[in-house]
Amino acid sequence: QVQLVESGGGLVQPGGSLRLSCATSSSIFRFSDMAWYRQAPGKSRDLVARITMGGSTNYADFVKGRFTISRDTTKTTVYLQMTSLKPEDTAVYYCNAYHLVTRNGYWGQGTQVTVSS
Repeated sequence: QVQLVESGGGLVQPGGSLRLSCATSSSIFRFSDMAWYRQAPGKSRDLVARITMGGSTNYADFVKGRFTISRDTTKTTVYLQMTSLKPEDTAVYYCNAYHLVTRNGYWGQGTQVTVSS
């Protein structure tokens, strides 16, 4: 069973920073584009950032310049560094892997990020 294990969420004040981590197996990580999505209560699940197998990145407009996605091949982990956090960034953040060989997508269980004073 494919597992994506997220960590790093929590409560932070506006303007603060958090780093989310998503660890998975080598067989998934090596052949997948990795991404972070988020879902606020009553809203759709939206793409936040994506990083391809080759390391190319793209970001949603609402996080450009504040969030950075990266991947560590040796640790088979993808990260989302979040800075200048705003209350509207409050959501459950989900890690996603899209396996380019099997064309299967996988989700983590989600980690809550709350930005509040």
